[in-house]
Amino acid sequence: MKKTIISIATLLFATTIFAQTKNFLDTPYLETQARVDTMVTPDKIYLNISIQEKDTKGRVSVEEQENQMAQRLKALGIDLDKQLVIKDASSNFKKYFLRQKEVLKSKQYSLLVYSGKELGDVMMTLEQLDIANTSIEKTEYSKMDELELELKTRAVKKAMQKADALTKPLGQKTGMAIHIADNSQYYQRYNQAPMMEMKAVSADMGNAQPLDIDFEKIKVETTVNVKFALSN
Repeated sequence: MKKTIISIATLLFATTIFAQTKNFLDTPYLETQARVDTMVTPDKIYLNISIQEKDTKGRVSVEEQENQMAQRLKALGIDLDKQLVIKDASSNFKKYFLRQKEVLKSKQYSLLVYSGKELGDVMMTLEQLDIANTSIEKTEYSKMDELELELKTRAVKKAMQKADALTKPLGQKTGMAIHIADNSQYYQRYNQAPMMEMKAVSADMGNAQPLDIDFEKIKVETTVNVKFALSN
């Protein structure tokens, strides 16, 4: 008896699903696709910094260079607790052996800055400290989630505008949306080792000014497919 009840319930459920699917297919509808995109300027820039004793031929220790760098970065208004981290935290520093006798240390850092101007100030400061081993790791946009939602809203509105443009000449109206699909493709949310352009570099290094750096913008896009019911 119990098995019979379960079988009947399963049959009724399957019939309901079939009926809903059939009703959906029987509804006159129009499907439109809309894609929107935009370009944003990165506001989170990650700089790799490497301090190596071999750059000073062992005359200045890693610890001394680190202290000098920390003081100069603080003077630029950088919050070291939030913006500077040691990349190899497990060992704190790496050792390099030269000629199997000398031991020279190296330390790796990641510095977060929020603009090309701030990055230019940092790079000039590091140059003055003879810390030349730097590179851009990646750039990001901090409000990416909010931007993606905004683009999805714009895409749905654009899809409806397309539907209205197609139905108006036929004397029909766009009804309610009966199906919405987000077909956005995966894309990299940051620029890895991004291209950058340096401006206003003085030819006279004695009078050099901080660099004004423009970064490659990040492209953000979304695509939606919407089925609208049609009405007369």
